[in-house]
Amino acid sequence: MLRLNEVQLPLDHPDDALHAAILERLGIAAEEMLGYTIFRRSYDARKKSAVILTYTVDVELRDESAVLKRRTGDRNVMTTPDTNYRFVAQAPGQLKSRPVVIGTGPCGLFAGLILAQMGFNPIILERGKAVRERTKDTWGLWRKRELQPESNVQFGEGGAGTFSDGKLWTQIKDPKHYGRKVLTEFVKADAPEEIMYVSKPHIGTFRLVKMVEQMRATIEALGGEFRFQQKVEDIAIKSENGQGQVQAVVLASGETIVTDHVVLAIGHSARDTFQMLYERGVYIEAKPFSLGFRIEHPQSLIDRCRFGPSAGHPILGAADYKLVHHCESDQARGRAVYSFCMCPGGTVVAATSEPGRVVTNGMSQYSRNERNANSGIVVGITPADYPGHPLAGIAFQQQWESRAFELGGGTYDAPGQLVGDFIAGRASTTLGSVIPSYKPGVLLGDLSTSLPDYAIAAIREALPAFDKQIRGFAMHDAVLTGVETRTSSPIRIKRHDDSLQSLNTTGLFPAGEGAGYAGGIMSAAIDGIRVAEAVALSMLDKN
Repeated sequence: MLRLNEVQLPLDHPDDALHAAILERLGIAAEEMLGYTIFRRSYDARKKSAVILTYTVDVELRDESAVLKRRTGDRNVMTTPDTNYRFVAQAPGQLKSRPVVIGTGPCGLFAGLILAQMGFNPIILERGKAVRERTKDTWGLWRKRELQPESNVQFGEGGAGTFSDGKLWTQIKDPKHYGRKVLTEFVKADAPEEIMYVSKPHIGTFRLVKMVEQMRATIEALGGEFRFQQKVEDIAIKSENGQGQVQAVVLASGETIVTDHVVLAIGHSARDTFQMLYERGVYIEAKPFSLGFRIEHPQSLIDRCRFGPSAGHPILGAADYKLVHHCESDQARGRAVYSFCMCPGGTVVAATSEPGRVVTNGMSQYSRNERNANSGIVVGITPADYPGHPLAGIAFQQQWESRAFELGGGTYDAPGQLVGDFIAGRASTTLGSVIPSYKPGVLLGDLSTSLPDYAIAAIREALPAFDKQIRGFAMHDAVLTGVETRTSSPIRIKRHDDSLQSLNTTGLFPAGEGAGYAGGIMSAAIDGIRVAEAVALSMLDKN
């Protein structure tokens, strides 16, 4: 097949317009084309009065070579790349031990799936509950202020991505097309087929719940084994000459599972597991992350600013945005403030996993039809902001999460402030036109002591700058809700570039967000595939 890029059509083009545009671009008659499929559809809304759709299509022709010859030099016509996934190994008939995957977020699920598809019968451990039970517990915090420390937005089947917008795009390089494998498996698990071709695919929480269950069933049918509410208390490591070798994992129940291959897909909030690994001598280093607030606007405002008269068009859906500002004020100079995890037509959710702390995150359903748009407005920080040992970033996060709990009244309400009052430096006492969506609730006040002074100064500088890009972004009635601290892992569990094993612990495969190698559902899932392949090849070498 041939791939044809940059086929542009008006937003409201007729159904047959794409077919005609392909024929015109390739200079062929209708009978020369056997068919086509849409590989990607995106939009260009820079000219709001005339939004353009841009297609990438794979075309099947009677005489492909002749068309290629005629189009020599056209960078938008090429042979369609082979994006089919091919397994790197197949398990032998007898295995000395089974690989263990710790964590069932996107990274753990795909590591488990690939290992199962290759016949390695993984044991998949999850400290939290199965996804439907976990959903009930999560609603318990949102509706009743009852936190379950082992079953919440962070812990449980599906990982933190289950309670998110379900975004399925990433900016990481993907030369082996692992992302295509991820999307294909999601569609098999009942995701909408449009995720295969829209430029910014998403799923939403309700659909993710069903998909996670379907993926679990697939893995189990292939010989994988899931164990829920099985927290890993320890990893037995034999050390010799400064190099460790994994020998077993020890569960909180007291059970020991003998294994020499462990995928560590624990997510960015498994702070007690980070501590255990540090005490066992696994090499860990501090890494940059970000913190800030959630901001909410009327979704209609964002739609109008981004799409103009095309706002509300079903192909465009709810508008998103991506903003960044580099600070110049003395107090915040050199800091970057940016939007994070933007959730069109969504809600702000309580995302803490520890008692006495408040954490916010954003979530959307597939429909994205809630009243408000929300995103994190966060400030980049580095280990220089929290000096000390490699786990110092965890204590730094906890400090501000505890402060948010205090400012929210100690009831898991979140502290909030109107944007106009925040910029002016005065406490908020009354809501305006924007009603915050965070549950259990929002306690208005003054957020100036909820984050470090430099972060407050940076966000105060950034909001008016963002207003120049999206008119109304700094509207007085927009609501800030604190605090957003779990943007990414505060540590990196370093690994070798080739074997993907820990620098100093053979058989330990740090993976995904918690290990500092991913950020979001897609990149975490891709990393899970890469690590599963590395585990399989290592097991064949040792078998």
